[in-house]
Amino acid sequence: MVNLIAKPSVFRRGASDVLIVAGDPGETDLLTTTLQLAGYTVAGTASTGFEGVARIARRRFDLVVWEAMLPDLRDLAKGTRVASADIPPLLYLISCDYLHTLLPNFGRRKEDYVTKPVRATEVLARAEVLLRDRRPGPGAATSGYADLVLDDATCQARRGAQPLGLTPAEYRLLRYLVANAECVVSKEQISQHVWGDFRASEAIDKLVSRLRQKVSREEPALIHTSRGFGY
Repeated sequence: MVNLIAKPSVFRRGASDVLIVAGDPGETDLLTTTLQLAGYTVAGTASTGFEGVARIARRRFDLVVWEAMLPDLRDLAKGTRVASADIPPLLYLISCDYLHTLLPNFGRRKEDYVTKPVRATEVLARAEVLLRDRRPGPGAATSGYADLVLDDATCQARRGAQPLGLTPAEYRLLRYLVANAECVVSKEQISQHVWGDFRASEAIDKLVSRLRQKVSREEPALIHTSRGFGY
């Protein structure tokens, strides 16, 4: 769990058009409400992969929220009617049990993921990052809390003016803790998010310890242990 010095200031959106492609109507309603309350325009929804591809072929969206395990079309790149260059930034929704099927092909384009069950704060944080370079210069938002700043374009983090010098695993962990800052995350959740599989408790403890040392060089401490539950 990350202890916040101040409320997050990251969630300020422009008028970005979003397409939601999800098989569960309840999940679609939740995502629609979350995004609309944050200032996005949900310009379309689809319940199947092929319907989603057809919508993208007909008009331009700024962001697509895509359920990664749709039975008819799990990977948007398989949509033959949409050129890869025309695919907008993608935010995948995926269960931890299937995360290993997504990660090997990750990074082919501007994309990210959230694990199910989805959390509103995490969806908004990752949408912000995916859309950041589509917004005008000086006023563009920077992801972070109080004096902790994360730059997903370079995978660099700093606290105040001090670079933290994180490894890739440390950065993924810090990003996950920030996205779930008001929640306690378990070691199992950390393992799935950072590595995509299950790791021994000792490996997770060591990773958290290294990250805590780097983040807590300045006071106050941000990462706290919830004994028996996680961090």
